[in-house]
Amino acid sequence: MAKTKTSSLALFLVLATSPLLAQTTETPVEVPVVAADATTDEGLSMGVEVAGAEPGKPYTEANFEAWEQRCVKNEAGIATCQLYMLLKDGAGAATAEFSLFGLPAGTEGPAAAGATFIAPLETLLTAGMSLKIDGGEAKAYPFTVCTEIGCIARLGFTAEEVEALKNGAEATISVVPYVAPDQRVDLKLSLAGITAGLAAVDAANHAADLANTAAKAAADQ
Repeated sequence: MAKTKTSSLALFLVLATSPLLAQTTETPVEVPVVAADATTDEGLSMGVEVAGAEPGKPYTEANFEAWEQRCVKNEAGIATCQLYMLLKDGAGAATAEFSLFGLPAGTEGPAAAGATFIAPLETLLTAGMSLKIDGGEAKAYPFTVCTEIGCIARLGFTAEEVEALKNGAEATISVVPYVAPDQRVDLKLSLAGITAGLAAVDAANHAADLANTAAKAAADQ
């Protein structure tokens, strides 16, 4: 059982840093080519079945006010999900991304939930990032790696911090631009819908854990 929980946590971290999950909502939607279907004598289309989400490609399962429940299916069709938000600057330009997920039940350590923050490549890494909830004290986090999609910070939240997120109205993420080290950019993170959204994500990931465990047991027989 412990092995399953460890693999689930690793999957969360891999998905969070995948370029596929880094696609913004402003990316043009790829429209599939639909084959001609049967029609009636009146020329009415009877429709054709559309395939579900492709393995490895993110899709939006549901929306919870300011948040999206984004999921990715594996080859077996089992979906792992995160709570996602695209962050914009004061001018309304897409600037960064934030993903939140609960950790599997029984995970050892102080963290009850994890998050991934992806900042632009022009971010001053040595300054790290900070996050504060409403008017509370800010907490600093380091960046861990930069890829072609941006610079990534992986955050852990205690159970108390998760409750603060659920009960809060707004969080503020602050970063420092590389070209302006004497300035700070504040990005607002609405917390509306986070309670229901995180519950949905946790339920989906718990179901995925059970399905993966059952599939592994069946394969071992």
